Order: sequence, then C-alpha cells, then structure tokens
Amino acid sequence: MEQMKENKMGTMPVNRLLVTMSLPMVISMLVQALYNVVDSIFVAKINENALTAVSLAFPIQSLMIAVAGGTCVGINAILSRALGEKDYEKVNKCACNGIIFMAFSYVVFLLIGIFGAGPFYRSQTDDLEIVQFGIDYLSIVCCCSFGIFTQFVFEKLLQSTGKTFYTMITQGTGAIINLILDPILIFGLAGMPKMGVKGAAVATVIGQIVAGCLAIYLNFKKNEEVKVSKEGMKIEGDIVKQIYMIGIPSMIMQAIGSIMTYGMNQILISFTSTATAVFGVYFKLQSFIFMPIFGMNNGLVPILAYNYGAGKKDRFMKAMKLGLMYAVIMMLIGLSIFQLMPATLLRLFDASETMIQIGVPALRTISYSYLFAGFCIICITVFQALGSAIYSMIISIARQLVVLLPAAYLLSLSGNLNNVWWAFPIAEVMSLCVTAFFLFRVNKRIISHIGEAA
Repeated sequence: MEQMKENKMGTMPVNRLLVTMSLPMVISMLVQALYNVVDSIFVAKINENALTAVSLAFPIQSLMIAVAGGTCVGINAILSRALGEKDYEKVNKCACNGIIFMAFSYVVFLLIGIFGAGPFYRSQTDDLEIVQFGIDYLSIVCCCSFGIFTQFVFEKLLQSTGKTFYTMITQGTGAIINLILDPILIFGLAGMPKMGVKGAAVATVIGQIVAGCLAIYLNFKKNEEVKVSKEGMKIEGDIVKQIYMIGIPSMIMQAIGSIMTYGMNQILISFTSTATAVFGVYFKLQSFIFMPIFGMNNGLVPILAYNYGAGKKDRFMKAMKLGLMYAVIMMLIGLSIFQLMPATLLRLFDASETMIQIGVPALRTISYSYLFAGFCIICITVFQALGSAIYSMIISIARQLVVLLPAAYLLSLSGNLNNVWWAFPIAEVMSLCVTAFFLFRVNKRIISHIGEAA
C-alpha cells in the first residue's frame, strides 16, 4: 500500500529534508508577517488612536493563537510520532480529535467576541475613541475566528506528514487576500464603503476563512496518510489526553505571552499611550524575525518527532543541531536590522517625532535579547517534539511572568521609560540559563536513549 511506504522524514538527507520542509513554511510565515505589518501601516493612516486600539487587541489575538497553536503542537507531535511507529489508526484518530476540539475552541472565542470585547478595552483605557475602535476590531476578529481555527488544524495535518509546500499555498493565499482587501475596506476604495478599523478586521477574517477552506481541500486531495471521515469524528479519551499533555503546556506558554503583553501595556500606558503604540509596532516588526524561525520549527517538529518515534537518534541529533544553527543566524540578522535602522522601521507607521524618540531606544534595547533567543526557541521545540512540553511551559512562565513583568515594573519606578525596555534582555538571559539546564536533563533522560528499545 502507498500508505505503508517509509515517509521521507525517515529517509531523506536531514539538511535537505529540513530545508525542503521548512522553506515553504518560512516563506509563508514571512508573508504572514508582511500582512500583519501592512495591516498596522494602513490602520496608522487613520490616526494614532486607531493604531493603539489594534495594538491593545494583541493579547486576545495572542490567546486565540495560543489555543489553536497549542492544540496543533500536540496534534503535530503525536501524529508525526505515530507515523514513525507506522500506527496509522492512531494517526487518523489524532486528526479527527484535533478537529473536534478546534471547533470547541471557536465557541469560546465567539463568546469572548460577543461579551468580552468592551470590558477588555475599558480595563485598559478610558479614551472613548480607542475603546470604540477596539471593540469594532476585536469583536469581528473573535466572532469570525472559525476561519483561523480551521486554517490552523488542517494546515497542521499537512505539516505533520511533511507536506509543508501546501501550507505555504494556504497561508500565502490568506495573506495576499488580506493585503488586497485592507486598503479597499479601510479606505472605501473600488466602490466599497469606508469601514475604517472594521475594514482591517473584515479583511483579516476573510483571508483566514479562505485559507481554511483551501487547507481542507488540500487535505482531502493531497494528504493520503491522514484519513478524516465523519465516522471517525468520535472523542477518544486517550488520544485527547496525549494531545493536550503536549498541547496544554504549549498553550499556557503562548497564553502567558498574552498576560505579559497586557501587563506591559498597563505599565507603558502609565507613561503615555504613544509608548503602547510603540510596543504594538515592535511586535509587528519582530514578527519578521521570529516568524521565519517559527516557520522552520513547523518543519522541524515533525522531523524530530518522526525520528524519535522511529528510533533514529543520528537523524534526530542532526536535525536539532541544524535547527540551532539556522535559528542563531536568523536572530543575529534581526539584531543587526533593529540596531542599524530603527527610525526607518518606525516611519513605516507614520510615526510622529515623539513616537520615534520613544521607539528608537526601545527597538535597540529589546533586540539585545535576540543574542540568546534563537537557542532557547529551538530547545523549546525539541522539548515539544519529545513530549516534554512541560519544560517549555516552565521556561515561558519564568521568563515572562517571574522575570520580565516584575523587572519592567521595577524599572518603571525610575520614571525613565527607556529603562523599562531592559526587562526584555534581562528576562532572556534568565531564560537561557533555565533552558540549558532542562536540555541537559532531557538529553540524559530521553535523547541519549533514542533507539535503544529497537
């Protein structure tokens, strides 16, 4: 049977495998980063309050991605490992249960969109224009989030079997649709009504819905190793437990980013709303650096999980070392960009002189953390692929809640906004130490024993 042949993740030369699986994801992630940035560039042309409103929505959007991404990390690791073990029944059960729980996740964010958008914004600011812009934007993004949940789960099924080229097509299609619709809907071009901030939200969700539909189509047409059927849509307790043993720590890890962003916004807005806008712009810009690494991770996780399941230690180690090398290189490039041209980057967002004065030292200071981030990101990916995602969660909690937020608050007491940004490099140094400790533990307990049972 075609399905029983050895997957390329167990046979192709590792460097070529990592490049061929990751490159489509890196390209699609860069396109995603581009439309995130362009989205804010167009919104900034309305006024700075509109940009601030969209920036303040980031914690909820991050939480949405945390739930979707965390579930998919579990699906990816369990499904790829089952492929390596040639357990095709488990592969299909994993896929079907992942789809079921993504549907449950959408219902949660639908309710947040209906009942939570107003209270969320009013807890952060009493500026009525920012609150109204924010409610308009966030309610649409949450109520129509079925698109992003569909896109996430069906793209992850493609990634889990090594078909990352197709996810490049789905993500690229969604991003291009968003890019085209943004100016049309925001400014009322081509005979469309002028929707302002609402237009940015509508453009985003239309892109996600189209990408999700395309991902479903490609799974049924091209993904022969995964069989999704109506009959298979039954909740399997053991499969769900395995998915979320890996997925929940990853969810928490990413959700902590939402808490950190919310907390940082509270600290920064006590100085000025412009500082909050700068922080939002930074997150858009840094996606150009981190998205390619996350794209590579999407190619790396199934390779690591497959070869772990297949007992191929040499291939596992080579993939891990290559991932570390590429991640460090990408982070050094990012550091150089933020150090050399921060003002140019900020002017993309129609930045005022005040915003540039705040933003230049912010971008330069935060980017020092990139010296250590590449190593930490790949190690976290290794922990997830091995089913030890609890370590990833501990690292994230320690970095963002135990160190970063308290450090930012204490530094803010100096009354100097520029000092607050140093919380990021401080937190990353701590993260490096904890990550290295866990890597030694995982190597001793798991990695060094891969393939021994075979």
